[in-house]
Amino acid sequence: MTARGPELWGEQSGLPEAGKPPVEVLIPTRNRPAELATTLAGLAAQTDVDFGVVVSDQSDGEPGWKHPAAQAMIRVLEAQGRPVAVHRHGPRQGLAEHRQFLLEQSAAPRILFLDDDVWLAPGGLRTLREALDVTGAGFVGMAVQGLSYLGDERDRELEPFEPWEGPVEPERLGPDEPGFERWTLHNAANPAHLAARALTAGRLRTGEWTAYRVAWVGGCVLFRRDALVECGGFEFWRDLPPVHAGEDVVAQWRVMERYGGAGVLPSHAVHLESPTTVPDRDAEATEVLGSAGQAAR
Repeated sequence: MTARGPELWGEQSGLPEAGKPPVEVLIPTRNRPAELATTLAGLAAQTDVDFGVVVSDQSDGEPGWKHPAAQAMIRVLEAQGRPVAVHRHGPRQGLAEHRQFLLEQSAAPRILFLDDDVWLAPGGLRTLREALDVTGAGFVGMAVQGLSYLGDERDRELEPFEPWEGPVEPERLGPDEPGFERWTLHNAANPAHLAARALTAGRLRTGEWTAYRVAWVGGCVLFRRDALVECGGFEFWRDLPPVHAGEDVVAQWRVMERYGGAGVLPSHAVHLESPTTVPDRDAEATEVLGSAGQAAR
């Protein structure tokens, strides 16, 4: 569905009937009202795809979606015909549990987990949806890029780049598995530099996209909901300490092993480069879970 333009915002009778859209954007957030507003503004610029938004907040004080700027963007999305649901979720039991809660709030066949510090450029959601359908993968993602690093080209970190030739296939990933070295592809502004090189090499044309092999994708990942649920979702949160990181890696590795996963160039996802809200990373989910972190269930 194309978003309702400003000339229709006053026509409440023209709003679509209540129901679940084919894509829902799930945003976990905590203590980031300005960043959340920016993330929502990026979604409001996605005009050519039918989607809804679910925000879940675990802020220490007032939820970020009550900030005036966030409220304004929620009103824009709703005026466009995009349903928005907001939740105050507690108590805090870790990142994986928060993502599982969001997953349980959605029944859409495609779900985009979007971090609260990512601005998505226009056309990003449409491109992700198309890439998911065309590749047949369990998930596709756009790696977040820090544009303050545009002048920092890291040739060695780009060496593991390998485009997918043909359909995306299942593969096993882990610290000791081939392909793990691809994690360097998503550092700094590497996704922007990869896209520029693909364009120069003729692997990519303006207005098109290409899929490539990844170790994992952080911050902006579109899943086939059935694939994620079949592989256990984020139910493994019960096996993790409340303070942990890397929960998204575990979920992606499980889906990759059964259905495959891919990155998408060019990336439309811009990292806001705000300070992390997860400073304690001593408990990496992949390490705590061991081999169970890799096994699809």
